[in-house]
Amino acid sequence: MDVGLLILFVVALMLGGVVLFFITRRGQGASLNVEKYRSQWLRIEQSLVRDNEASRHLAILNADKLLDQALKQSKYKGATMGERMKSAKNTWSNADHVWTAHKLRNRIAHESDVKISHEITVRALAAFKQALKDVRAI
Repeated sequence: MDVGLLILFVVALMLGGVVLFFITRRGQGASLNVEKYRSQWLRIEQSLVRDNEASRHLAILNADKLLDQALKQSKYKGATMGERMKSAKNTWSNADHVWTAHKLRNRIAHESDVKISHEITVRALAAFKQALKDVRAI
């Protein structure tokens, strides 16, 4: 094999590795304070009271806000949370669950008569928790 061709191959391989590194790191510009996020998450979970609808609403609103904070700190692009969630689409282990939980938050924030069961709340919180794990916040 020609030495020049071998050098060209090695350089191309190295450049490919560098590009791959930056692609996999996209959106992860800042490291997150995991302990801070874990303690905030624990507070959200502990605030949930089975027979208290207001606590269910508040837990979902706070979980959504915590995820948005993690997305911003992780440098995902977008002016809104929805845009940041779209730019993180390759990060989610279950994008449908994250979007469903976020849409539930939007219903709570914009509709005055939303009724949410404890079970639905628990599922939404599980989706937010997994999303936080996916972005390495907890």
